[in-house]
Amino acid sequence: MFKEFKEFALRGNAIDMAVGIIIGGAFGTVVNSLVNDIIMPPIGVLLGGVDFSNLSIVLNEESAINYGLFINAFISLMIIAFSVFLLVRGINSLRRQEEEAPEPTTKECPFCFTSISIKATRCPHCTSELS
Repeated sequence: MFKEFKEFALRGNAIDMAVGIIIGGAFGTVVNSLVNDIIMPPIGVLLGGVDFSNLSIVLNEESAINYGLFINAFISLMIIAFSVFLLVRGINSLRRQEEEAPEPTTKECPFCFTSISIKATRCPHCTSELS
């Protein structure tokens, strides 16, 4: 069982996944800081000094609905989703460029079967006229 786990853990996909999870967690922390420390304070000032993290509906002394924290989390989600969208869009664009085959620059002469320029109107080897 240890041998199988070692093979799994050392496979490229598992290591790539682990790196992605670690970077994703760090990215989430940075986005949360961006939302809480940079985006929300100016929005709060524009709305008359509202601090979203303190917005809540008090149900009783022990319970409250913290909808301000939900607003912050939702904005964080939107930023992360948009960032991932841009990343996937860029990767897809690169893949499409790789998949597009270049247009052929040569063709085969139908008479002598040698490779000639696609623009040729006469074969340079057998001098046959090409259509």
